[in-house]
Amino acid sequence: MQKVNKRKNTLLEKVFKLSQNNTNVKTEILAGITTFITVAYVLLVIPNILKFGGMNAAGVKGDAAGILTIANDPVVASAFAGTCLASALGTFIMALYANLPFALAPGIGLTAFFAYSVCIRMGYTWQQGLAAVLISGLLFILITLTSIREKIVESLPENLKLAITGGIGLFVALIGLKSGHIVVANPGTLVSFGDFRDPHTILTLIGIIIISILMARKVKGSMLIGILATTAIGIPMGITKISNINLFSMPTIGKTFLAYDFKGLLSHGGSGVLGAITSILMVIITLSLVDLFDTIGTLVGTAQKSDMIQSDGKIRNMKKALFSDAIGTSIASGLGTTTLATVVESTAGIAEGGRTGLTTMVVGILFLVSMFFSGLVGIVPAEATSPALVIVGVLMMSAVVKIDFDDFTEAVPAFFTIAFMPFSYSIANGIAAGLIFYPIMKIATGRRKEVHPIMYIMAFLFILRFILIPD
Repeated sequence: MQKVNKRKNTLLEKVFKLSQNNTNVKTEILAGITTFITVAYVLLVIPNILKFGGMNAAGVKGDAAGILTIANDPVVASAFAGTCLASALGTFIMALYANLPFALAPGIGLTAFFAYSVCIRMGYTWQQGLAAVLISGLLFILITLTSIREKIVESLPENLKLAITGGIGLFVALIGLKSGHIVVANPGTLVSFGDFRDPHTILTLIGIIIISILMARKVKGSMLIGILATTAIGIPMGITKISNINLFSMPTIGKTFLAYDFKGLLSHGGSGVLGAITSILMVIITLSLVDLFDTIGTLVGTAQKSDMIQSDGKIRNMKKALFSDAIGTSIASGLGTTTLATVVESTAGIAEGGRTGLTTMVVGILFLVSMFFSGLVGIVPAEATSPALVIVGVLMMSAVVKIDFDDFTEAVPAFFTIAFMPFSYSIANGIAAGLIFYPIMKIATGRRKEVHPIMYIMAFLFILRFILIPD
């Protein structure tokens, strides 16, 4: 009894309520390390996408920026440091305010939209784009304070929530299979198997086998052990690169810090104030809708697979989680990176038993430390983290057995929610498909009273979004 009391009086217990959430310090730390290792690739991917949008010393856009790297371009290096710092700060807010095991980092899909659509196709500079990101972040803070985002989550029917879980599972698995070279592009069939003689494919398969066996045998820390073991196996195979590593580097964010250009944003294209405002609204609405439903999808999907659903059916600390995400996005824009999103890779740590903000705190600390070790972050190859994502997909797909496929008005939107996430490579698109088809099916069968009024609004907004701003 004394040991229990001692545990309950520790600082970590008081802050993160570990015993109340049926977890402990060791499990939370292990889960945090697992999440970080799984999501660390984002720290290198994000600045490399941003440079294509002109966030580089030369200011060039497109393929001409491809040769610029963190090592040889001060603006790209600043974007890397900003990405690390923004991810750390956003994640700390999630940990301490919401006490949930969800990490925050710039969304890859949103960053690609920022670079290729906003900066290259629409012609904005990255400084003007960051100003738009700040506006979307402030908008998120406003609608979160008014509980609009929370009400959107609560309006989703149970079958769609389950479908979101299964869809994210497929989406995460596809990311793992693609980055592990098991599924590759094919001009004739869209996708196909990779080359199973390729060392990269072989290493990914080895990792999947290792983690699968460890999970089946219920070994604690299966994901982390599998990732580290696969990384080690990759050394003699020539995939894990450990030579010529610059372990320590002093970060700087001076080139991208508070680099807003509101004046240029409002006068973009010389089409007058009205034309500029219309264009800006299109950008902000897209950033807002995609981030809103990426975050909602991740929260709803992972909560279904853990102990974060309360007795009233609501997700624990949902409003605080959404508020953390909104504040994080506003901070990120000032540091020179794009919209923060609740990363789907958080599911890897949750699968390892992460249940509280302590998991997230560990991730945030590692994000912060990564600023000084850009070379070390890149040691773990994609072939080592990909297997973890595939196994997470296996775990999340179990939710689909609870979906009522006997009711066709529920089955159709649930199916499209699940299918469109991997097929369109977007969590938000999958949710949009479900939200659009759900009221259609209910109205057509005389069951419109089963549809929450908010769902009609969301369906209408998504239809407008796809018409006015196609991907």
